[in-house]
Amino acid sequence: MQSQLKKSYKFAIKTSLYITFFLTLFTSVFLFYLNSLNILAIILFAIICYTFSFFVIQYRVERFIYRRIKKIYDDLTLLESTTLRKQPITTDMATLTKQIDQYAKDKKLEIESLKVREEYRKEFIGNVSHELKTPLFTVQGYISTLIDGGINDKKIREKYLERAEKGVERLIYIVKDLDMITKLEVGDLSLNVDVFDIVNLIEGVFDLLEMKAAKKKITLMFDMDYKEPILVYADRERIQQVLSNLIVNSIKYGREKGTTEVSIENLIKNKVIVRVTDNGEGIAKSNIPRLFERFYRVDKSGSRKEGGSGLGLSIVKHIIEAHDEKIYVESEIGVGSEFSFTLEKAK
Repeated sequence: MQSQLKKSYKFAIKTSLYITFFLTLFTSVFLFYLNSLNILAIILFAIICYTFSFFVIQYRVERFIYRRIKKIYDDLTLLESTTLRKQPITTDMATLTKQIDQYAKDKKLEIESLKVREEYRKEFIGNVSHELKTPLFTVQGYISTLIDGGINDKKIREKYLERAEKGVERLIYIVKDLDMITKLEVGDLSLNVDVFDIVNLIEGVFDLLEMKAAKKKITLMFDMDYKEPILVYADRERIQQVLSNLIVNSIKYGREKGTTEVSIENLIKNKVIVRVTDNGEGIAKSNIPRLFERFYRVDKSGSRKEGGSGLGLSIVKHIIEAHDEKIYVESEIGVGSEFSFTLEKAK
């Protein structure tokens, strides 16, 4: 605990000087009138007076300020000010003011952060309940109809069971995505990093999504013919998931008879950037900052008709960030969108 008041020395020195000067002058005048003025006695008196005044003032000021500042520290400790508790108690007013200002700023930021988190939590719970409610009520409706007698009609039974199965599949899809994104956020999902050919992986994703693209007459293509393998260092399965999500989105929101183009470019010496570009409907600039949030949908009305859990882009972002890489998005309404992400090149 700090017991010295360094900056108070200046105060004590000046105050002691004023007291000494006054008392010495007063004593000198008094002795002059008594005709017993002694210079050596006056000097000795001044030294004794100054020394005594300095120590009394210094001690008293320190004790006076220390008691009050300790009360401030104690009050702040009740507010769990860990920053202040780690530091020794200072009786320097400038240092104390700085500490209190920093404490106030930290608390303000903490409160603002808690408000944002609370708002996000409310929105997230609302989104989860909404996403789960639709397929749950759908499945419940089909099953209730079957229980009420529809099961006796073979056509209704088969049709409603198929629809109920699709509703359950959608529920499983949402729960799996939620489980994955939770693991990604807490760092629980381990990455199996290895060297692989990104061109070969993209070709495989094209093959998987060819039928889906054909339904909207969308062409999946490279920007050029990649004759040589492009080797990257990443988790092949997770990067396949990233590409699948991005390409599925480009098909989902793409223009009929449009294109989805993938390009791979050297970014810097040890990095490549993979771009997924479409000529679809595009995304408004106001929506882009929230695009990677869980359950955030650009089109609140129509997007659910297209299916999906609403977690795809959020998962994409977390997978890329788990690789310590970056993901970018550029879009213009009526022109199309481009999602791009970086990967480490294999040496």
